[in-house]
Amino acid sequence: MVFQTYRNLSPRARLGVGIAFTLWGLIGLKLSDKAEEKLGYTPTEEDRKALERFKPRIIEVEKEIEKVARAEK
Repeated sequence: MVFQTYRNLSPRARLGVGIAFTLWGLIGLKLSDKAEEKLGYTPTEEDRKALERFKPRIIEVEKEIEKVARAEK
């Protein structure tokens, strides 16, 4: 229903709605850090270390083809 209402808008109005949502998101991104600091929600070093456990790790694995090519040289 909402999408149909959006589609019924003129192209210029749809552009305005799109720009408004984009600006709303950008303003939210800029203000969220300041709001975190003001409300005391900045993460502690302990929080960052706990979060580090869930961060994906990338491990380089050498392919067998490369090993064989190196051995032949």
